[in-house]
Amino acid sequence: PTPPTRQSGHRVDALGVGQQAEAVTKATAILRLARAGPRSIWLNLTCPLQVRHLSKSRSWRMRLVQFLTVGDPCGMRVGLQQKEAGKVIDLNLFDSSLPRTMKEFLEKGDVAMETARRALDCGNNALCHSAIELLSPVTNPDKVVCVGMNYMDHCLEQNVAIPKEPVIFSKFGSSIVGPYSDIIHPTDSNEVDWEVELAFVIGKKGKHIKKEAAMEHVAGFMVANDVSARDWQMKRNGKQWLLGKTFDTFCPLGPAIVTRDALSDPHNLGIRCRVNGQIMQESNTNQLVFKTEQLVAWVSQFVTLFPGDVFLTGTPSGVGVFRKPPKFLKHGDIVECEIDEIGTLRNVIN
Repeated sequence: PTPPTRQSGHRVDALGVGQQAEAVTKATAILRLARAGPRSIWLNLTCPLQVRHLSKSRSWRMRLVQFLTVGDPCGMRVGLQQKEAGKVIDLNLFDSSLPRTMKEFLEKGDVAMETARRALDCGNNALCHSAIELLSPVTNPDKVVCVGMNYMDHCLEQNVAIPKEPVIFSKFGSSIVGPYSDIIHPTDSNEVDWEVELAFVIGKKGKHIKKEAAMEHVAGFMVANDVSARDWQMKRNGKQWLLGKTFDTFCPLGPAIVTRDALSDPHNLGIRCRVNGQIMQESNTNQLVFKTEQLVAWVSQFVTLFPGDVFLTGTPSGVGVFRKPPKFLKHGDIVECEIDEIGTLRNVIN
C-alpha cells in the first residue's frame, strides 16, 4: 500500500511514491551486497568503498612500515608495503588525520587499521623504494622484551636444560635501528655477535592476558637481530646481560610489521642468519620453546603491555660465541637476518 502523505494544496511535502520506490530499491541493493560479502560499491569516489562484515576476527593482511621521504622536512611517516609492486603506500598522504608514528598509529586500533586497509585496496599514493628510507617499523616503544634460551637447538648447543619458564631480559629502546642501518661496533668490545630472531609487536593494551586471547593483542611480526657484546654479557657487569645487549644500534628491526593473518603460521617459518654470505644460523620457528601466546600471557602477569611494545622471542643455534673456535663480527662485515614470509634485514658492521 502507498504510505500516506501530508499535502498542502496540490504539492506533496514528503517523498513522492516514485522517489520512495527508488530509495527502497537502492537500499535493498546495498543490503544485498553487504550480505553477500566484501564487494566494491563505486560511489563516484577516488577509491571504492569496501563493504566488510564486522566481526571480532578482522582480516588485515598488511605490511606496515615507518619511513622517511627524500627531502621531506616533515619527518617520519607511516605506510604500507605493496608486496607485489614493491612500492610503499604513504598512509599520511591517503589520510592526513592518521598519526605519523607507528606507535601512535597502533594506539588508534581498528579505526587506523581499517583506514590502512582501504588505502591498500585503493593503491594510490605509492612511492618507489628509491624515494624513501625505511626505518624500524616501530620506534620509542615502552618496552623491548627479550627471551633467552627459547630455541631447543640453541639450548642444546650450550649444553643447558630447556627452561621450564620463559627467561626474560630487556634491551633499551635506544638500541633500535632500521632494517638497513649500520651496526656500530663498540670500541670497548671484541666479541660482538649475531642473533636472528622472530619479533612481534603489541597492538592492544592488556594486563593479565589469557593465553587463549593473546593473539588479539599482537599487531604483527618482524625480523630482529639481537646483537650482543658477549664480553660485556658473559664476563663483565656482574654477568648481567643488559649492558652487553643494549649498545646503540644493537637492535635492528624490520623490514615491516607483517600482520598475523598475512603469515601461514608464525611458528613454522624458516629462520636464518648469514654473515658475508655464509649461513651461520639455519632453523625454523617451530623450535621455539615458548611461543607467542605463552610469552604474552607470561609477561603480562608482571607488566601492562602497550601498543608498540616489542618482543624478541629468542635465537636458534649457530651464534658465534658457541662456535669452535668462537667467531665474532668485525668492521665491514655484512649481517643478513631472514625469516620466510616476513623479509630480510641487511646491516653492515661499522
